[in-house]
Amino acid sequence: MRVGLAFAFQEKRARQRRAIGAEMEKGTISILFVDAVLQGLRDRGFDADELLEQIGLSPSLLNLPHARVSPPTYTMLLRLIAQVLDDEFFGHDSRRMKVGSFAMMCHSVIHCRTLDRALKRSLRFFALMLDDLRGTLSRGEGGTIVLTLLPADPGRPARVFAQETLLMFVHRLACWLVNRRIPILRASFAYPEPPQAAEYPLMFTSELRFDQPRTEIAMDGKYCALPVVRTAESLRDFLSVAPGNLLVQYKDSNSLAAQIQRRLRELPPSEWPGFDQIADDMRTSASTLRRRMEAEGQSYQAIKDHLRRDMAINLLSDSAMSVMDIAAELGFAETSAFHRAFKKWTGANPGEYRRSVCSPARSTLSRSTGEGGTREAGG
Repeated sequence: MRVGLAFAFQEKRARQRRAIGAEMEKGTISILFVDAVLQGLRDRGFDADELLEQIGLSPSLLNLPHARVSPPTYTMLLRLIAQVLDDEFFGHDSRRMKVGSFAMMCHSVIHCRTLDRALKRSLRFFALMLDDLRGTLSRGEGGTIVLTLLPADPGRPARVFAQETLLMFVHRLACWLVNRRIPILRASFAYPEPPQAAEYPLMFTSELRFDQPRTEIAMDGKYCALPVVRTAESLRDFLSVAPGNLLVQYKDSNSLAAQIQRRLRELPPSEWPGFDQIADDMRTSASTLRRRMEAEGQSYQAIKDHLRRDMAINLLSDSAMSVMDIAAELGFAETSAFHRAFKKWTGANPGEYRRSVCSPARSTLSRSTGEGGTREAGG
């Protein structure tokens, strides 16, 4: 009997660790982006607090600038706003980009032979759909290609969220069309450094400049000659997870931080190796690895803290594990230490946070919207 109980316990722990591994891949989303996307809803006269409660989020989270939400929660919010407003640009342009527009654009660009043609066609599409902002493609120095965003009225700049969204829409779509990540070499923004700028290295690149004449990103021009390899058959799967695949999954899988995260994900947090061991695993010296990580604006401790934070948020949001079990799985010897760390990360303790992101309305809404999102998801 004891053997059976021990086996069942081990199986339960194994399932929990697999769940943790899956959640670690997702990362989390700053509450600042939640507040930003809700502004388009408020401007159209809708009650943002009521909509938050529909997806199981407490409006009080907006008062915690360090709070974060899980990607499924953020994706659900984006889909619901698109449905409510019938606008796939979430109310952040003077004109609505009606639900279904993005899908029609994708059906058009999927038949382009090269990425260059697909990019130009997608930018023409957005120029037709949006009134306040348009994108242009040009050749830059050193063989780069530059995507520049221009406001329709130079005296009335487009919203920060609108600029972030259009850049990510175009860049993520380009990556998907050629089935490879296209690194952003540098990014400039025609606005002061925003509160959410700490997220920009993940969204764009670590080479960032603010208060610039124009908002633009530069990429290696060689990618423009790549053939479009996606098909109409694969497009349906792509649209079924939009806009989450465009505005949520923005990690650079080739960065040092991402490589270290993959190594840590293979182990329970209580068994995470020291920095010297990580350097040995990556076949480099500790001093060289530290120097390269500093160039990326990263540290080993910060990577571990962010992983634990994201794991905790995802598990508190999307699992039935107790706070005590989550603390143990994250490698905390005492639950009280986990409480202190989580309060530092988000401004709330784990119990308060779980109550803020879980409600019966959320599960009901998940069933009504479905995993595939809005209509043809993004169209």
